[in-house]
Amino acid sequence: MIRWTWAFLDRPAEHFDDCVRFWSTVTGSTVSEPRGGHGEFVTLLPAEGSAWVKLQRVGAGGGIHLDLDVDDIPAAVTTATELGARVITEADGYTVMKTPAGQTFCFTEVAPAPHDQVPPPVTVTTAPDGTVTRLDQICLDLSPADIGTDTAFWRTLTGWTHYAGSRPEFTRLRGPDQPLHFLLQRLDDPHPASAHPDLASSNLAATAAWHESLGATRVTDAGRWIVLRDPSGALYCVTSRDPYIG
Repeated sequence: MIRWTWAFLDRPAEHFDDCVRFWSTVTGSTVSEPRGGHGEFVTLLPAEGSAWVKLQRVGAGGGIHLDLDVDDIPAAVTTATELGARVITEADGYTVMKTPAGQTFCFTEVAPAPHDQVPPPVTVTTAPDGTVTRLDQICLDLSPADIGTDTAFWRTLTGWTHYAGSRPEFTRLRGPDQPLHFLLQRLDDPHPASAHPDLASSNLAATAAWHESLGATRVTDAGRWIVLRDPSGALYCVTSRDPYIG
């Protein structure tokens, strides 16, 4: 059973500090003390409730991976392997794996803090103009050849409820009491598996403009969502979903 999901934003060293400032601001968070052998990890701490976003300084490239807190890492690894995942690295307290399509994720030990706090564990962020946002979704971007395999993988591994999306290329997975939900997107063309964060917003245009003022770059306006790049150039989306519902 997955107890908690973490969005782990992997950002290149040259842009890491800018990304920490950016993502802590847009999520209304403070930044934990750095940890790791080289101070490469930080957690974004919301004003209330449990944290659900971390950042990692990497040498180059970057992207996003998921950390899944579980009670029994070896048992979870066995299940994931039987479903077609492969182990990349095993270490004390975590195991790095890739899905059948190649998306990186980790099984991690359950954090000592309880995840049943009140108010709800994921809190919304209020921008200076009063606009409300919430980073509540990870979009898994999959090629036509991989969408079926990885959708089946995530459905079985999580046991979460599977829903049709707003368009034929989208489906969604929602778990109980989780800070993040998954959107699975079928891309038009072959592409390595990847992922990006989505933020729900009460005012799409206002949120995009606020993010641009903080260092983001607008890529595409798609009606119900706007695609942007953070200060490192990594893609993410602001969507018109209700931040209080998702």
